[in-house]
Amino acid sequence: MSDPADTEREVEALLFAAAGPLSDADLAKRLPEGADVAAAIEALQARYESRGVELVCVAGRWRFQTAQDLAWLMTDERDEPRRLSKAAQETLAIIAYHQPVTRAEIEAVRGVQASKGTLDVLLELGLVRMRGRRRTPGRPITYGTTDAFLEHYGLASVGDLPGAAEMRAAGLLSLDLPADFAVPDPNALGADEDPLDPGDAPEFHTDYLGEETA
Repeated sequence: MSDPADTEREVEALLFAAAGPLSDADLAKRLPEGADVAAAIEALQARYESRGVELVCVAGRWRFQTAQDLAWLMTDERDEPRRLSKAAQETLAIIAYHQPVTRAEIEAVRGVQASKGTLDVLLELGLVRMRGRRRTPGRPITYGTTDAFLEHYGLASVGDLPGAAEMRAAGLLSLDLPADFAVPDPNALGADEDPLDPGDAPEFHTDYLGEETA
């Protein structure tokens, strides 16, 4: 068995140097056989508690990040991320809470026709993905969120999204949802959903990263 102190230092070094978040499996591949990754993570979380940086879990992976209460210090040090339009934010929220969801279903919730550019931007940014095909006439493409969506918003899982009551108040949840509604699993196919066909591509796909339409 590896020495716990050594394993903790090794995990710390890997997470510090990594270009992105690492899962337990990613860490275990790099460590000596028998290393207790879970214990090392727990020890590091305790060590960095209340420090300027903290160890957090995002989309099932671990990363160091600035403590939330110190984020204001980074304001002048970071480039401002590209902002999504209101239409894109609404579309993303609907996909997150209704997934798997088709373009027609997005339009039904928003009450307006979905702009091709809006959904294309979300696909280009990797915040949403094509999941499968609905078992209905025409077999329309269904959409869901990605791990990049969780990482972008700092969420461990879609279960950490704001509650359904807040989303209903914003008009972004269907009013006919059951009282026991829960955010769906973005990685599991629905009962009325088939896997994507070979060669499936977005119904429309244009590079809108340079200019987003509403």
